[in-house]
Amino acid sequence: MTQDTNQDALLALLSERPGGALVTLKRDGRPQLSNVLHHYDPDRRVIRISLTEDRAKTRNLRRDPRASYHVSTADGWAYTVVEATADLSPVAEDPHDETVEELVRLYRDLQGEHPDWDDYRAAMVRDRRLVLRLPVERAYGIPQGVLGR
Repeated sequence: MTQDTNQDALLALLSERPGGALVTLKRDGRPQLSNVLHHYDPDRRVIRISLTEDRAKTRNLRRDPRASYHVSTADGWAYTVVEATADLSPVAEDPHDETVEELVRLYRDLQGEHPDWDDYRAAMVRDRRLVLRLPVERAYGIPQGVLGR
């Protein structure tokens, strides 16, 4: 329905809504969907998501980095789907490694300050967390305000 001229309107929804559905591909080619929280950086046009190493979505992305990400308005009428090639950080191994530093920045972008950063950093290593980066390659959908109801 939309052209590239609507990219800004479509991508604006990523900044307004903190959650969406991450779509990865299973080994048999069928989609695997996961509800996740994200942060969108409009200047870099990159979506960031915290993942754990042992989950299906992470295994799927390591095998096939093609991903889609769906976000909709609260009423579901307007939506954006982003197509991207996943970029995965290394798994957190030390409370002060670059992956944990990026996870701290992501947490701050999503939630603000944590009450105990030492505990958070230790949990990121213990949980084997990493950061998924989805650079926007293409977006499509229905921007807010397009449908008259």
